[in-house]
Amino acid sequence: MSLSSREAYRRELAEIAREDCRIVCLELDLGGQNHPFEAAHPDRFFNMGIAELATIDIAAGLAKAGFIPFMSTFAAFAALRAAEGLKLAMGYMGSNVKVAAPYAGVAGAWFGATHHCLEDLAILQSIPGIRILAPYGEEETRRAVRCAAMESGPFYIRLGRNGIFHSLDRPAHQALDEVLWDEGSPLGTQSKVCLISVGEIGTAVCLQIRDERRDLPHAHLCSLDHKSLKKAILDLRPRFQKFLVVEEHRPLGGIGSSLALMMPDRMVYSHNCGESWPAEGGGHEELLENLGFGVRQAMAQIKKIERGSDELLIFPAGS
Repeated sequence: MSLSSREAYRRELAEIAREDCRIVCLELDLGGQNHPFEAAHPDRFFNMGIAELATIDIAAGLAKAGFIPFMSTFAAFAALRAAEGLKLAMGYMGSNVKVAAPYAGVAGAWFGATHHCLEDLAILQSIPGIRILAPYGEEETRRAVRCAAMESGPFYIRLGRNGIFHSLDRPAHQALDEVLWDEGSPLGTQSKVCLISVGEIGTAVCLQIRDERRDLPHAHLCSLDHKSLKKAILDLRPRFQKFLVVEEHRPLGGIGSSLALMMPDRMVYSHNCGESWPAEGGGHEELLENLGFGVRQAMAQIKKIERGSDELLIFPAGS
């Protein structure tokens, strides 16, 4: 049975640490019981409590000493509470620190706005030098963890919570910073709206849309930092005129806004979670529905784009 990205991260890190004694795991109040890394490597597992900013500094020190530290906490705390550490230790200093950030978007659901994170990509993209990965499914998550462990430099890996998704068929030889085209996607039809999926829920929505609209091409992006996006547009831009980026994020600072700036001669739209705050508790799907994000809303947006509706904004708030 497939694993959630959060669990796949833990299992993969524990496995590759058997082969590399430099890997250490720093968990911030997310360890829980029966953590695979703690069970396999208790001398290299540290529960850091709720000291996010201090942990980034500690991880930077461990990296300086030759270790490969992986730090994991809620995306909201990694990207927001510890933003100064991201900027200085990982961006400015370029420390070999790897941050795994589950509970991205509103995956925290009932935990409330304090644990929601619809702003992390905006923050991370604004800090040069940090590699950003948002894998979909167990296999791509495992590859993201291996990539971060093998490549020198700072990484931010955006993960979900408990959602389990079938892995995409990415060839073993294809790098994570390459565009992954949905099998059977029609290519080169300039009049078509090309779907661009970002993250777990964004990709799940695009795959469901493709079940209904096989005529729509779909490109999945796993690597989201500026350098990776520049590489992606070399593949995207020549093929299509119109793009709809589907992302569990706010409109400003998301991947849609970045691609729009990088492709000013193309129409880049964004299906996102808008600018409102969830006013009531609920499950993940309930919160997304309240934020205007999902298959039904994205399909309505696609129809507006295809009609050339003047009601549609470049960065609509989810509708």
